[in-house]
Amino acid sequence: MRFFSLLGWTLGISALAANCASGSASAETMSGALARAYGNNPDINQQRAAVRAKDEGVPQAKAGWLPKVSATGSIGQQFTEFDNNPASISAVTKQKFRTYPSTYGATVTQTLFDGQRTANTVRQAESSVLAARETMRQTEVTTLQSAATAYMDVLRDTAVLGLRANNIQVLQVQLKQTQDRFQVGEVTRTDVAQAESSLASGRADYAVAQSSLATSVANFRRYIGVDPKQLQPAQPIEKLLPHTVELSIQAGMEDSPAIVGALHQVDMALAAVKTAEGALLPTVGVQGQVLQSNSTSGFPGYNTYSASVLGQINVPIYQGGAEYAAVRLAKEQLGQMRLAVDSSRIAVRAAIATSWGQLQSSKAAIIAFQAAVKAAEVALNGVREEAKVGQRTTLDVLNAQQTLLNTRVQLVTAQHDRVVFSYAVKAAIGQLTADDLGLGVVAYNPVAHYDQTKNRFIGLTTPDGR
Repeated sequence: MRFFSLLGWTLGISALAANCASGSASAETMSGALARAYGNNPDINQQRAAVRAKDEGVPQAKAGWLPKVSATGSIGQQFTEFDNNPASISAVTKQKFRTYPSTYGATVTQTLFDGQRTANTVRQAESSVLAARETMRQTEVTTLQSAATAYMDVLRDTAVLGLRANNIQVLQVQLKQTQDRFQVGEVTRTDVAQAESSLASGRADYAVAQSSLATSVANFRRYIGVDPKQLQPAQPIEKLLPHTVELSIQAGMEDSPAIVGALHQVDMALAAVKTAEGALLPTVGVQGQVLQSNSTSGFPGYNTYSASVLGQINVPIYQGGAEYAAVRLAKEQLGQMRLAVDSSRIAVRAAIATSWGQLQSSKAAIIAFQAAVKAAEVALNGVREEAKVGQRTTLDVLNAQQTLLNTRVQLVTAQHDRVVFSYAVKAAIGQLTADDLGLGVVAYNPVAHYDQTKNRFIGLTTPDGR
């Protein structure tokens, strides 16, 4: 029963152990660990930066609606020698000038119609932002799932390590008893060797358990950012899941970031088709220009000023066929994106069904292994009593002890799997986010940066001051 108490404390089965753990001020909870991952994980932060970069594509696309203004200027020194009567030998008059001609002006160009290319480019940029947000949400879901799995892996491997350590103590006592019985002739040298072999195997299993725990600790730090200390028991999140697999699949079809993001990719591809088709339409614009020239042609005081407003129209007739190929390419890419939506739906459905089945299997396994542990404990006690009166061998006792140990490890694994697969179902649906889990953190709002950026057409610093 000592093993079973350790098992309950580690994975949350024992209510008494959970109450004791909650009394520690420095204990880590699953919610706290996931909150750390949400705020500090570099994968999530990197994807947030990627979304902010996508936001800048919207004002970049909107620039096609705005006027283009440019200024020009030049100044220099010019030497001019002027002969006003080169054909007359008797009356040759020459003039020499050293001037500093300068020119400056400004040009304003405004596009009035561009075949709706700017409008469609803006739609494409906006859809790109929405798709990037879904990628960010998928990264959040994946990271929180990995963090929850790492948390449970540490708990599982800690419990298994404790079971392996306790098993070594039991085997050491068993070996001592077997050696004592060999001294008085109750058992043979073979029994002693069997006990020694079991102890050596137990020590090897303990070393493997140590390695597994070290790996889990490393993964814990990778996703959560700190080393695990005094982890509290964690419970499955089945209360947050739909009641049936059908309802889970329905929710996933509507809310999965993989599917929603793929739909935004379709919108992007559709806008790209319309943008490519716009290259076949006329372009209409207007250009205004003012120009001031001083000391023109090298003559002092010979200044000119000009101003013009010109309407421009450009009608593409044939440009080598590149624009037609671009339209066909965009249409093929649109078809590819639509197929990608179907692929995402199939993948999400399979992921939900698989993780749901694994969750149900782990729940059934817990019940079975709990019964198996009780039966193995009874069997071990019986074999030990029978061995005392010579009805069982040392090997029978060692086999019964190993069976009990393996069953307890399987129960620990099943309890671990139930929690992990409950998070996996939530992740497959696409609802494993900070808001869905109620982590109590300030949720990152990508709309805030977008609103600061979408109509910002001048300035080099980002909204956060960089």
